[in-house]
Amino acid sequence: MRNTSANTAACLMIRKEIFEKIGGFDENFILAFGDVDLGLKILEIGLNNVWTPFAELYHTESKTRGYEKTPKQLARYNNEVYYFRQKWRDFLNQGDPYYNPNLTLIKENYEIDPSSRFKEIG
Repeated sequence: MRNTSANTAACLMIRKEIFEKIGGFDENFILAFGDVDLGLKILEIGLNNVWTPFAELYHTESKTRGYEKTPKQLARYNNEVYYFRQKWRDFLNQGDPYYNPNLTLIKENYEIDPSSRFKEIG
């Protein structure tokens, strides 16, 4: 088990009083980033997001809704990216406290960033 900045909403548990305290999901995120936004709002009030390896789930991304392909869908997604980057600019500039700064931000495979020069953690 470990702390994270955010977890997928595909499988998420949160106490109702915390969900209400942070204002629930931001409705500006129609499809993307709502779960990440929720996690960051939880951190903002001083609580933790916890990931557990003891739950076994199968998540098939976009199986029920399909992928973003049309110009309208892509425009909505790009608007959500822009909104997220504006809303969480300070957090993004500081870097994720739960992500090793020696790992790449470009790929999703957690490989070592060749430009990191092994930054000190902590």
